[in-house]
Amino acid sequence: MSESPITASVDYQRDGIQHGFLKLPHSHDGSAWGHVMTPITVVRNGEGPTVLLTGGNHGDEYEGITALLKLSNRLQPEQISGRVIIVPMLNHPAVLNGTRTSPLDGGNLNRCFPGNPAGTLTEKLADYITRYLVPISDVVLDIHSGGKTLDLLPFAATHRMNDKEFEARCLAGAAAFGAPYTLFMAELEGDVLFDSAVEGQGKVFISTELRGGGTTTPETIAIAERGIDNVLRHAGVLGGEVETLPSQALEIPDGDAYRVSEHAGILEFTVALGDWVKEGEVIARIHDMHRTGTAPQEYRAPYDALLIGRRHPALVNVGDTFAVLAVPR
Repeated sequence: MSESPITASVDYQRDGIQHGFLKLPHSHDGSAWGHVMTPITVVRNGEGPTVLLTGGNHGDEYEGITALLKLSNRLQPEQISGRVIIVPMLNHPAVLNGTRTSPLDGGNLNRCFPGNPAGTLTEKLADYITRYLVPISDVVLDIHSGGKTLDLLPFAATHRMNDKEFEARCLAGAAAFGAPYTLFMAELEGDVLFDSAVEGQGKVFISTELRGGGTTTPETIAIAERGIDNVLRHAGVLGGEVETLPSQALEIPDGDAYRVSEHAGILEFTVALGDWVKEGEVIARIHDMHRTGTAPQEYRAPYDALLIGRRHPALVNVGDTFAVLAVPR
């Protein structure tokens, strides 16, 4: 495989604090020899573990972006032992555009791993992360939320794995984050996710979903900031004790937990986010927008579960996930 076209203006081996860019050549109508410039901060103090912290994998998820921009301003080398790599806006073009995907190539970064150094701009970025950042990291925290289309109860998550010792280490990292909920999460598209690229290299991976709706709240920013510090402490990079808070153990068990609409219309929830539902209970109705006098389509819970996520806009189309369910573990 060819070398990455991306170059870093920071030196990952240098002690101190550096603010720079991942520079990806991008020739376009406005700049013949232009670049996609992804901001990056590296804080290093001698030998020790490396933690990679990322936000903005999707450009409309602002909790991680905000918390990591703040961290890049406050974290000092003398506070740590080891190295912290901070990429607050992983898909920078998408962040600038306020969209889930990149406006430059339509790329959904979190569906482009492990990437391709000769592929699209987004695939080139995924390749650099996979081949250059993940191998030098011991722990990776990728902060997500629901973006403009989803609202999710705040949780940290990992996955079921064949290697139970590795699974336990990843679960311990997710628990250390300290979100109100800690989950095992079944993924719909696992092989192309950042998660898989990290776990495939044997590195601890922690993901989050911290509400959404394309905005932030004081509560979600506080969860993100506390969780980041907790992960750094858990990894042995930052001093002090992990701030333990009550966290409910749940699991998104399978594909049925993602409730997908087979109709288009106006979405009406009959239960609230955070409600427990019984098997067969109506959780939502979809109302036809093309005629009156038509009974709505009802959607029911496939099993007893917690409504941990819901679609944010009321307009829904065929194929949209409108609800996400979790069960106790």
